[in-house]
Amino acid sequence: MELGLLYSGGKDSTLAALLLEDFYDVTLLTAHFGVSDDWKHARETADDIGFAFERLELDAEVADEAVERIKGDGFPRNGIQHVHQHALEELAAAGFDAIADGTRRDDRVPTVSRAQAQSLEDRHGVDYIAPLSGFGRNAVDRLVEAQLEVVVGPSEEINRADYEAELRAIISEEDGRDAVRDVFPDHEQTYVTGIR
Repeated sequence: MELGLLYSGGKDSTLAALLLEDFYDVTLLTAHFGVSDDWKHARETADDIGFAFERLELDAEVADEAVERIKGDGFPRNGIQHVHQHALEELAAAGFDAIADGTRRDDRVPTVSRAQAQSLEDRHGVDYIAPLSGFGRNAVDRLVEAQLEVVVGPSEEINRADYEAELRAIISEEDGRDAVRDVFPDHEQTYVTGIR
């Protein structure tokens, strides 16, 4: 069975791919708006760890809506959630038997409720799988430490291909770099460079 996994090149989505590869033919898909070429970072990691890779182009209008939500809220949660839901819809319509993401049990954003998962499955005739949904951050970190080579650092310094990177770029272009710091809290990101 063919499975499409939303993929950023970070530890969570990479671990999700490794957990699923014994059961599915996994293709890693990086969702992007065409704002930057950050998707290439995810493609490099996918190549390094031996998975098929594709780009999943998202509607630029969704990026604009997300940016407006982020600016209006003063924090990124609702904007990123909006993009994730759109990405899952696009992935579900892409012709895979199953779709997945790297969301964890204790993620604040993005999240997928049981009702949202069932709706995706019913409307698109796919299985939605969240292989890390039973894992907390500490459990994921221990598995990652044992299995993956990872670079960790401040969000603005780490190569990655997630929604946040493009949303930051849009806000920076529209309002300057200080505006990005005003709405995105300091936090660390990961980028996988290989398997141990």
